[in-house]
Amino acid sequence: MAYIDYYGILGVSKTATQDEIKKAFKKLARKYHPDLNPNDPTAKQKFQEINEANEVLSDPEKRKKYDAYGENWKHADEFEAQKQRYQQSGGGFSGTGGAYWSTDGSGFSGSFDGNDSGFSDFFESLFGSRRGSARGHARGFKGQDYNAELHLSLRDAAETHKQILDVNGKKIRITVPAGIADGQTIRLAGQGGAGINGGPAGDLYITFVIGDDPVYKREGDNLYMTVPVDLYTAILGGEITVDTLNGKVKLHLKPETQNGTRVRLKGKGFPVYKEEGKFGDLLITYEVKLPTHLTEKQKQLFRELQNS
Repeated sequence: MAYIDYYGILGVSKTATQDEIKKAFKKLARKYHPDLNPNDPTAKQKFQEINEANEVLSDPEKRKKYDAYGENWKHADEFEAQKQRYQQSGGGFSGTGGAYWSTDGSGFSGSFDGNDSGFSDFFESLFGSRRGSARGHARGFKGQDYNAELHLSLRDAAETHKQILDVNGKKIRITVPAGIADGQTIRLAGQGGAGINGGPAGDLYITFVIGDDPVYKREGDNLYMTVPVDLYTAILGGEITVDTLNGKVKLHLKPETQNGTRVRLKGKGFPVYKEEGKFGDLLITYEVKLPTHLTEKQKQLFRELQNS
């Protein structure tokens, strides 16, 4: 029967806080829970080790006793009795050359000897029998969290709509709010794996992937687009019609509009996430197109302009 390094089992230092011990236990208990590892024959033993380590280190009194006696745990009862006798007689106690305890917390890892109580012989020798408790096996654990991706077009993401996801064979119907961002993740509580021993179900995390659009470029809630303008309209001025997400809009161009001119249409951009009725802006860049396949007469007119 060997001394067991409970700190090593939980992967924490000997100065770990109770919160650090609690977090380490939850993480490892979930990882090695037998119900989550039906094909791993070592999971049950690991789970038992983790529960026993937590049983000691999460209890201040047990931890104090464990830290005090270290690898000399076999002499714990003898030490306590001797200490009590000295205190009752009014004398001091300084130990006997360190034979009964180790204050440096040194130790070495060992394996469980195993018994029907769920705790090792080391545990029962140091803390007393716990037969029949095995309370760690009755602890409820949260189910596994699931992760999924949902691919949308830019125009789909601009409208609130329904989607159905197939996650681990389960169909889940969700409402996608208008304005969802590329890479944004939302959490659906309780839509993950089933809980263990009465614990709560896990959660479902959905990450949205929004593809590029052939017309619009999105930056935040604003949209950007390039609109071609013929040379004659750019020089003489006139009207053009532009498609926006909310329908067609007529724009008036001033005479001698330069290539690369940018105009901003307020409220014609992307819907703001979960702020109904609010939209970003649409920024339009004019791209003046030079005419091609000119007739000789048209070329002559340009020569006259060039020489005028």
